[in-house]
This record gives sequence, C-alpha cells and structure tokens, in this order.
Amino acid sequence: MEELKKVAEKISRLEIQGATNVAIEGVKAFGVYLNSLDVSNPDIFFEKVEIAQKILVNARATEPCLRNGLNYSINKARFTISNLDNIDMLKSLMIKLSEEYLTLLKDAKFKIARIGAQRIPDNSLIMTHCHSSAVTQILIEASKTKSFEVINTETRPRYQGRITAKELSDHGIKVTHVVDSGMRWVVNHFKNRIDLILIGADSITTEGTIFNKIGSRLLALMAKENHIPLYVVTTILKYNPDSMLGNLEEIEMRPTDEIWENPPKGVTILNPAFETVSRDLIASLITEIGIFPSTLISEKFEKEFIFLSHV
Repeated sequence: MEELKKVAEKISRLEIQGATNVAIEGVKAFGVYLNSLDVSNPDIFFEKVEIAQKILVNARATEPCLRNGLNYSINKARFTISNLDNIDMLKSLMIKLSEEYLTLLKDAKFKIARIGAQRIPDNSLIMTHCHSSAVTQILIEASKTKSFEVINTETRPRYQGRITAKELSDHGIKVTHVVDSGMRWVVNHFKNRIDLILIGADSITTEGTIFNKIGSRLLALMAKENHIPLYVVTTILKYNPDSMLGNLEEIEMRPTDEIWENPPKGVTILNPAFETVSRDLIASLITEIGIFPSTLISEKFEKEFIFLSHV
C-alpha cells in the first residue's frame, strides 16, 4: 500500500502528469498492490481493493482515464467470474486485466499517432497548448514524411508547455514558444498562417464537452474567431461515463503558492488547473477508433466498453 500511496502523491504533485501517463502509472501501481495482497476473506479483499481505488482516484479530480482503468480491472473481473469467493482467481484476473488496460492505452497512442498524422498538412503551421503525449506523438509521426512548424504555449504556472517544446525540438521539429496570454497576438503575428490547432483532453462528457488545461477554452474561442479548426486528440478511454448521470468533473484548484508564494495581505489567488471546451468549439476528436464529432463519444464508448458504460 505504501508504494501505491507514493504513486498517488506523485500524481497529486504533478511529478506524474498528463492524463494518459497518470492512468498508466496508477493502473501499474494498482496491479502491483493486488499482487501483494494476501487475504482469504472476499469481504476483506474487496474492502482493500476499494481503499486502493479511492486513494488513486482522489489523487487528482479530473482523471477519468485512470478511473476507467481501475474499473476495467474490477468490473470486468466481477462480470467474468461467477464465484467471487475464489480470491486467487479473482486477484489473478484483475492483475491480468490491469495489464490488458495498459496495452489498450499503448495501442491507442500508436493508432492515434498514425490517424492524426494524416491530418497534418505538409508545409503547415500547427498550434498546441500545454503538454499532451498524444499530440506530440502525432506531430512526431507526421514529421517523418512532412515539413511543418509548431507554435506552443508555455502553460503557466507549471510550464508543461516546455515539455512539449523539448520533445518536438528533440525530433527536429521547429518550435516557437509563446506566453499563454500571447495566444491571440501570435495569430495576428503569423498573418493567419496557422492551419490547425491540436490540444489534448483530460476528460470528455456525454455531451461532447471536454475538460483540459486552463487556457484551452481561450485558445478554442480564438480558433473559432479566426476560422481555425481545433481538434482534440484523445483516447476514448478519457470519456467520463458518470457524466451521463449528470456527474461532471470537479475543476481542480491547485496550490496558490504555484502562482505567488507570499502574496500581499488581502490578495486572493485563484489557480484552476482545468476548464471546459464546449462541443461547438471542437472540429472533431482524433481517437484510436477514428476521427468523429465529440457529440458521438458516448455512443462510441459504449460500443467498445459496454461494461464501463454503466459504472
């Protein structure tokens, strides 16, 4: 349990960041914890599983990809095994399913990169925000056969945009790095040369709204104003099935000292980590099963993962 708690703390402190990476490390830790359990009572087993699940889920509020991974292991095992008293069989299957989910995420990233690379025009200018491993993989894949440049934002206050800039520049892609508040300015500066915008997603609701890093909606509004298509790059495993029941993600408020360690008395600091981008601002989702409007996400998800659709 101590190792699992350490992973949860790393997720909370953003030492592990990016929704897919959070899911991978969280599900890995869950599998290791399951393997360490030595109990014979089914009630105690499920009690410990539930505690571990809550620790990981509570590490960050907006992480349905991690929640879906844990539910993939737990729910599919429940549906598969008729005798839940057989702890050894149950534990073995849950561990196997955790590994299966990790494979799904790995395969999804490869498929997204291949599909998304087709949408990158040759001799183009692409803009992105924050750090999305799926977005960078698309751009790296596209760079094998096409020439293009990228504008990316620094993404305050933790500067995740620097991760994007380094990953792309390490692969020979020319990057222009800009302050977040310069989003609107940079479009004018490049004289409407920006061909498309790619952002990631931390969560997708049943209506097709996405949650992503703060600043994403500002970028989306700017894209609409300038008739630039904005694509959201994501695995469908970031869909939040609970949103069908009206349960939306909480907007995580990060520690205020990330903004200002010792602010003057009377100054209130707000540090929201995420915001929404509504479906009308999104051209399409680029996913492992293809490119489609965000409003179709619940239908696509249920078809692929029926046992997760009614969690």
